[in-house]
Amino acid sequence: MTVGEMLVATVPMARTLNLEFLEATPDRAVVRLPDQADYHNHVGGPHAGAMFTLAESASGAIVIAAFGDQLSRAVPLAVSAEIGYRKLAMGEVTATATLGRPATDVVAELDAGSRPEFPVTVEIRRADGAVTGEMTVVWTLRPKS
Repeated sequence: MTVGEMLVATVPMARTLNLEFLEATPDRAVVRLPDQADYHNHVGGPHAGAMFTLAESASGAIVIAAFGDQLSRAVPLAVSAEIGYRKLAMGEVTATATLGRPATDVVAELDAGSRPEFPVTVEIRRADGAVTGEMTVVWTLRPKS
């Protein structure tokens, strides 16, 4: 099962929004929100809440891709998220996530017995390539008891 298939199977909101997981590697995750009238805002583009979910889902995909081998001993959890809406989004939008710290550093902290935190940055782009939003999600790997 791919990271995208796993997230669609286990995260009901990803299914609800019909998110398309295009790429999920430890280096980058790309997720698309198709243009769907049911999730439009008052100006006919994707609702801010749908774009937030898109970006957070992309961040989760890279976390699973980068740290999936740690899931037997740690639970990934979002600690905080901040989003900025930059330009009007219309039509489909795509979120691209990247890790803000090397995965090896995060795992080394986990190995040392701490609860590491790390940022994931996400750009949301419309089909013409314009950046419509930027998000940073801070994640942690909470050690299992």
